[in-house]
Amino acid sequence: MSDIIRANGPHAFGYTEITRHTGDMLMDFGILRLRKGESFAEEQPLEKAYLLVYGEVRFDWDGESHTESRANCFDVPPTALHVSKATKVTITCLSEDCEVNVLRTVNEREFPAKLYLPKDTPDEFRGAGTMHETSTRIVRTIFDYTNAPWANLVLGEVIGFPGKWSSYPPHHHPQPEIYYYKNNPENGFGYAEVGDTVYKVHNGDTVCIPAGMTHPQCTPPGYALWYLWAIRHLDGCPYKQPEYPVFLPEHLWVQRKDEPYWGDNYGGK
Repeated sequence: MSDIIRANGPHAFGYTEITRHTGDMLMDFGILRLRKGESFAEEQPLEKAYLLVYGEVRFDWDGESHTESRANCFDVPPTALHVSKATKVTITCLSEDCEVNVLRTVNEREFPAKLYLPKDTPDEFRGAGTMHETSTRIVRTIFDYTNAPWANLVLGEVIGFPGKWSSYPPHHHPQPEIYYYKNNPENGFGYAEVGDTVYKVHNGDTVCIPAGMTHPQCTPPGYALWYLWAIRHLDGCPYKQPEYPVFLPEHLWVQRKDEPYWGDNYGGK
């Protein structure tokens, strides 16, 4: 499978499969788009997570129900439902249309379902105060090993500001990871590194990051770049700090506060 899966325009309504958990990513990843009044229900025997990207939906699970709306994924923090293999989930669209990202993976552990609301995932301005603010970005970690150690998935979002870098300094980890992109405005683009290969990414594209590959991201001036990030823990090797991520040591100096950069005192600037 290629590292990049092109959207080539808006994803179709219904469920669009991007990856399968039986492949190298060890995760099902797909795009669910529904029209008003349409529903999607499943009870696959897998750990499952559903991230609302935009629109208004009603989640139903285990006798519980919750309605949530999200104007867009840039200005509004996420809502996500995370359930174990024993839980059936139904998603109903209440707005003109909606998009939900779907993730699944093998996990024999059963755990209580958890609905993560916007208040549960505040914006973290990662990189602030370092690197001359050239890598300040918003990171929203929905769940990881710290608050869901029973999970085999890690789920979050990043927003790269115009003209800045994210997922930087370059780093890697042995666990596979998926990035799924939205541009603001939608006709924008960004650049994604996977090892020594650089991809130009557009709205709706997906990049699959194999084990051990570095993956910094770059956002051009004028545009913002949102991406879902999902990591699959490995058996006996979960993605958790301080073990991961592993930063390339030759670039760690850029994080030191007040580190002088070339051009700081250049007379011709």
